Amino acid sequence: MNEFQVRDYKDSDSNRCRDIHDLARPIELQGSCDPRAFVPLANDAKDLAEFQRAKKYVAHDEETIVGFIGVDEGDVGWLYVDPKSARMGIGRALLRHAMMLINGRSPTLLGAAGGIAVYVLDGNTPALRLYRSEGFEAVDQFQSKNNGYPCTVLKLRYAI
Repeated sequence: MNEFQVRDYKDSDSNRCRDIHDLARPIELQGSCDPRAFVPLANDAKDLAEFQRAKKYVAHDEETIVGFIGVDEGDVGWLYVDPKSARMGIGRALLRHAMMLINGRSPTLLGAAGGIAVYVLDGNTPALRLYRSEGFEAVDQFQSKNNGYPCTVLKLRYAI
């Protein structure tokens, strides 16, 4: 896959986005949290509700969805790329698309006061590398639980 486009999420994208989440989530947990914290999105009522609430965008080639991102109240979340398509610029393109919309170029996604926030598991090196390369800086760190397993979460912020 060499070329992809970003578009608004459609309800018909739900199954493919859940599949991508379930493929990429174990990678996200590596070095961040006990791997037993993984629960498929369809079986995690809390995360599924957050996923459904977020305004989502998908990256796709001519045949299939290869990644997605969600935005909720000016925060970025739900950035997942199919591991088979990782390191091809898809995550960066999705992030930039969401940031452009949050920065006030869309009346439906107004930026939050103080900038754009994202929460990342400490130890999720690929995500941290991406966000930092796009100008996000750590502003907070706290202990949390991921499906009952302890983890450290970093709050990153991009100043608008």
